[in-house]
Amino acid sequence: MSVMAVSLSTNALKLYSPMTGQFLGDYRGHTERINDVSFPDSGLPHVLCSASSDGTIRVWDTRLGKQVSLMRSHQSSELFSFDCGGSSSSLFAAGGKAKVLFWDWRTQRELACLEECHTEDVTQVCFHPSRREKLVSASVDGLMCVFDTLAEINDDEGMDMVMGVGTSVGKLGFFGQSHASLWCLTHIETLSLWDFEEGTRMADFTDARMKASANWGLTSVDYLISCQYAPFVDRLWLIAGSNSGSVGYFPVSHSDCRSNASEKTGMIRPVSAVLEGGHTDIVRSVCSAPYQQGIPDDHEGFFCWTGGEDGRLCSWSKGDRDSERSLAWASKSLVMRREPHKKLRKKPY
Repeated sequence: MSVMAVSLSTNALKLYSPMTGQFLGDYRGHTERINDVSFPDSGLPHVLCSASSDGTIRVWDTRLGKQVSLMRSHQSSELFSFDCGGSSSSLFAAGGKAKVLFWDWRTQRELACLEECHTEDVTQVCFHPSRREKLVSASVDGLMCVFDTLAEINDDEGMDMVMGVGTSVGKLGFFGQSHASLWCLTHIETLSLWDFEEGTRMADFTDARMKASANWGLTSVDYLISCQYAPFVDRLWLIAGSNSGSVGYFPVSHSDCRSNASEKTGMIRPVSAVLEGGHTDIVRSVCSAPYQQGIPDDHEGFFCWTGGEDGRLCSWSKGDRDSERSLAWASKSLVMRREPHKKLRKKPY
């Protein structure tokens, strides 16, 4: 990971070096809020994409420093999420207002628009990490739908399965050996774990905040940020935060869930890492170092970046107990401002 992209409330994107925090430039083009931004294809690390409420997916080349292509939704309706996949890794999917759209990643030609699978905003679309023809969509309507994109993509064919979460879905992701399971975060701050093959719920943490609060000894956990899976240790973490800006990594037990499917229970264990002192407001995103996700890296000690509503980007490092710290900058200015060193209390693994 040589470039990190950050979306701002000004509808702009800023690029930074994840190792040094150096500002590398900014991109402007969206006219409404940016809802999703990522480097969707690991084989093209210089290609950055962003989805916006202005109804466009914009593709940027970080080597050239400019926009190189654009995909537009029907009637310029809002787009909330996207992903790249398909059997040949040439399929681009995006979630919009009660629809899932598909383009050819190579030509930017629209291939399909599914308007009957969801009845509310599609908050997340995600291709399976290894079975790239499988796509999962999640929506405010409380459904997660699985599509097989090898079949003809239309409203009558291609849908494999529907999972009813029961409440508005905010985020989802794959975890487990062979990515056989799904984690799901909702807008009412609950966590559930699902068997991807069977479409069944393995665990349901309706009181996730309360359980996490009891396991870190600080102020109460106010919201759930995301989940992170480390394949080399087969471990899933729930990442949660407080309104004052503290963030915790909580191991989630899911092996027990399969042993008694009737109970559908799991466990949120005591916090493994606490990031505090960098933010003063709600933390919205966490970007982990590549080696934290199982990829060896030369930058020993780097842990993650966090972005918050206080306009700060915080870089967290780990190492010897006496040297664990964070470096925080204000992202609202082009020149990054260094803040006092703080402490990373524990490392998660």
